[in-house]
Amino acid sequence: MLTDTLWTLVEDCRRQGLGGCARDAWLLDTLSRQPPDGIVRFQACLDHLLGESLSWNLWAAADRILGTWCSDQSFCFFQCWLLGLGRPVFEAAVADPDVLALAPEVRRLARLPRPDWPPADRPGWELLTALPARAYEAAAGGFEDGGDAFYRAARRVLDEEGLRPAPLLPRGHRWSARDEAEAARRLPRLAAMFPLER
Repeated sequence: MLTDTLWTLVEDCRRQGLGGCARDAWLLDTLSRQPPDGIVRFQACLDHLLGESLSWNLWAAADRILGTWCSDQSFCFFQCWLLGLGRPVFEAAVADPDVLALAPEVRRLARLPRPDWPPADRPGWELLTALPARAYEAAAGGFEDGGDAFYRAARRVLDEEGLRPAPLLPRGHRWSARDEAEAARRLPRLAAMFPLER
């Protein structure tokens, strides 16, 4: 299955206890040693999973955990962080974002005020989306077109696998995680764990 390689690398990284810059360096080095078509497939998998996790309910969960409205970029970083928690957590959270309240990483955050969160524990993986292209550039000896062919090749892989590309807009209906009644209904555990700051 297309996603197996990505999940294998995520689990390898988790077993080593890597985070932050060490995780980025390890993944870049590991991907760079893959054949170019393997790196393209990794990018296709990443695109697919980011698309699968693009929903207003998950966005609201990110807003509630972070205590602020997430921009497009900060939500993408949140999605990448969620991928970094591993396949079982990712798939459960895509199906029901409120189950994030059961993840040890989220429970650890809930015990501290947001300003006291250690930088390494903050819910965001900023470089994940850039690493496959960097690895491909290293493995292939550079880009002639700024990477356009790389991303087109990843889209072709999705087509060949019969997987849809990422939607332009999140699934579902947009709602505010700051609406206490709605948050209590849709995300009861997260709403209780991460009260709004007054």
